[in-house]
Amino acid sequence: MSSTEVTMVRVYLTESEGRLKALLAKLHDEEKVRGVTVFRGISGFGKSGKVHSSSLLDLSMDLPVVIEFFDEPDKITAILAHLGETMDPGHIVSWSAMVNI
Repeated sequence: MSSTEVTMVRVYLTESEGRLKALLAKLHDEEKVRGVTVFRGISGFGKSGKVHSSSLLDLSMDLPVVIEFFDEPDKITAILAHLGETMDPGHIVSWSAMVNI
């Protein structure tokens, strides 16, 4: 099995921010990245310390959302440059990985 280097990215948001749809459109329609998955969390908090969570009695629409995607390092570098202009600091994590081809 052979493999190639990719860069993985995770973007941390909350549902109430309203950025998910636009970010997915950019990644899918404009950038055509190789893989994107969106995870909806049941609980989480960030720098502010405000806990975003759900319970059986609460159908919160302000839950944590993680968008994970990958592609070739050069392509991801360009995407990260754009995201850096539109996202608050500390909401994007990236690392090198290998994908089988």
